[in-house]
Amino acid sequence: MAHGRIRRDSGLNYWPGFVDALSTLILGIVFLLTVFVVVQFFLSQEVAGKDTALSRLNALIATLNDQLAMEKSGKVSLEDEVTRMRASLSDAESERDRLKSAPAPSGGGAAEAQNKVGEVTTALDAEKRLSTRALAQVELLGQQIAALRRQLAVLESALDVREKSDRESQAKIADLGQRLNVAMAQRVQELSRFRSDFFGRLREILGNRPDVRIVGDRFVFQSEIFFDVGQAVLKPEGRSEIDTLAGALGDLEKQIPSDIAWVLRVDGHTDVRPIASTQFPSNWALSSARAISVVQYLIQKGISPQHLVAAGFGEFQPLDADKTEDAFRRNRRIELKLTER
Repeated sequence: MAHGRIRRDSGLNYWPGFVDALSTLILGIVFLLTVFVVVQFFLSQEVAGKDTALSRLNALIATLNDQLAMEKSGKVSLEDEVTRMRASLSDAESERDRLKSAPAPSGGGAAEAQNKVGEVTTALDAEKRLSTRALAQVELLGQQIAALRRQLAVLESALDVREKSDRESQAKIADLGQRLNVAMAQRVQELSRFRSDFFGRLREILGNRPDVRIVGDRFVFQSEIFFDVGQAVLKPEGRSEIDTLAGALGDLEKQIPSDIAWVLRVDGHTDVRPIASTQFPSNWALSSARAISVVQYLIQKGISPQHLVAAGFGEFQPLDADKTEDAFRRNRRIELKLTER
């Protein structure tokens, strides 16, 4: 790929920096919202399980209430039947007593009266047996109703416990969400502070060089600093620049707490003109290979691979949309960005 001629930039373009800073802020907010939604999802599963149990308890209580109402209705009917049978029994006893106390008739009338007394006595015994069975059924229903009431009391107690537990879970979810937001905000602020310190150190080291620019939260190096045209092998002067970068990055690794997930992302970019060689069949391949070369050299200088990312963007993220040699030169670049993992 052909070199563009190198000249000092006439001025700084602050708009890309503003866009990058705004994008980083939006990405941070989206990340926090994503974590919060995931936590809410898992906690809501627990609450949903409790809601299901509460629904089953409520349905069971409603069924028991229906059964209790039916049992009560049956008991009332049986009690009415017992009352009726007792009245009938009383009438039969009165009739029997009347017949026994009446003057005994003579002849055939005495036999007829005796037969009538026997019939009344038989009916009276039948009424007594029916009354005894009805009283037994009333007693049994009373026991069943008492058992249903005890079961209903136990279920209502369990329902109260479930509802209390549900309220406590909701309170825990709200508290956990609040604490998670605070913790994530603190982590973002801490990483932002370390990013500012790191870039401040690089500004002091690199100074005001025309081939190194600051665009938002990124350092932008022209590809010509590190690579020959169409190549992804670091030049000696490129290694010297990365040595300086590795020193600052090594100091940063020692300062950032281990519980903060961070990476230095190395982005490779090309200009819009296509490349088609045996080694690099596309600008994607060239930009990725250049980013990987920088990352591999940083690892050789002692930087942890867990804190490095190589990304190739090809020609699809230009800084300058013009089709001039100067625009092509600006778009051929290596960018460094300290960000969350």
